[in-house]
Amino acid sequence: MMHDFIYALIGGGLIGVATVLLMAAEGNILGISGILSRSLTPPTEHAIWRWVFLAGLMLSPVILLSVTKLTMPLEITPNPWLLAIAGLLVGLGTVIGNGCTSGHGVCGISRMSPRSIVATSVFIGTAVATVAVMNLATGG
Repeated sequence: MMHDFIYALIGGGLIGVATVLLMAAEGNILGISGILSRSLTPPTEHAIWRWVFLAGLMLSPVILLSVTKLTMPLEITPNPWLLAIAGLLVGLGTVIGNGCTSGHGVCGISRMSPRSIVATSVFIGTAVATVAVMNLATGG
């Protein structure tokens, strides 16, 4: 049985490989929110790789869990309103920040982009503050 950090290391390495391959093949920066939003626009010649990427993103955990028989702890709030509000805020944040943590955090910071460093700092700071407020509010 491998330790959890090995899986995180493998996953991080695969994200790095995907980032480099996308940059080399298409000249694009990997950002999940951008790939998702552009896949929903009218189809272009680049639509196929976006759909394949998104399918791989969703299917890879299913394949990993079925092959390795691993279990993953997953906690999702039973409150659908809280889940909907959280999803809308994340979507709003990616629109305002012109990208998500994958684009800014992986690609932008590695390119030493000041905008990405600020955006990623805001994302992480907001997440820390949100968890702290939720723990205070719920006694968790």
